[in-house]
Amino acid sequence: MKFEIQLTGANGKRKHVVELKRTGDASAVSLDGHPVDADAVQIAPNVVSVMLGGQSYELYISRSTDGTMKLRCGAHEYTADIIDPRAWRGRKHGAVEVEGRQEILAPMPGKVVRVLAMLGDSVEAGQGLLVVEAMKMQNEIRSPKSGKVERLLVKEGQNVNVGEVLAWVE
Repeated sequence: MKFEIQLTGANGKRKHVVELKRTGDASAVSLDGHPVDADAVQIAPNVVSVMLGGQSYELYISRSTDGTMKLRCGAHEYTADIIDPRAWRGRKHGAVEVEGRQEILAPMPGKVVRVLAMLGDSVEAGQGLLVVEAMKMQNEIRSPKSGKVERLLVKEGQNVNVGEVLAWVE
């Protein structure tokens, strides 16, 4: 997976490209095309412990209403705008919403760690449906439209493969 991350802090804006690759049990991280010795573990809700080049950092994360993330590490604060090239850009601000029955697919292989919406629940566009853990990172799978959860095909603890149907929203 490749992401573009724009960090805004006291020293201005910087754009980085982060690529995550998983082979078996091992994972590799590259930053701006250079391999990096990195690992991350969620140690509490909204708190991630990051090992970067042999040094440990505690990262506190919160989401803004505009879709960006607020990051705090020690005395440093940043705003991060993460661009996932697999995501449909019109979905970010909720201005454009898909129509009709929508299949919700697993974007990556992983394990369902939380189900946030149950069968029959009404959901809004962008609302979290479930959380899939992959490469020690938890990824919230969101509804692409407002509607009702028509089918829920997974449960907590279940392993899923990329492209597997997780739910349907009507």
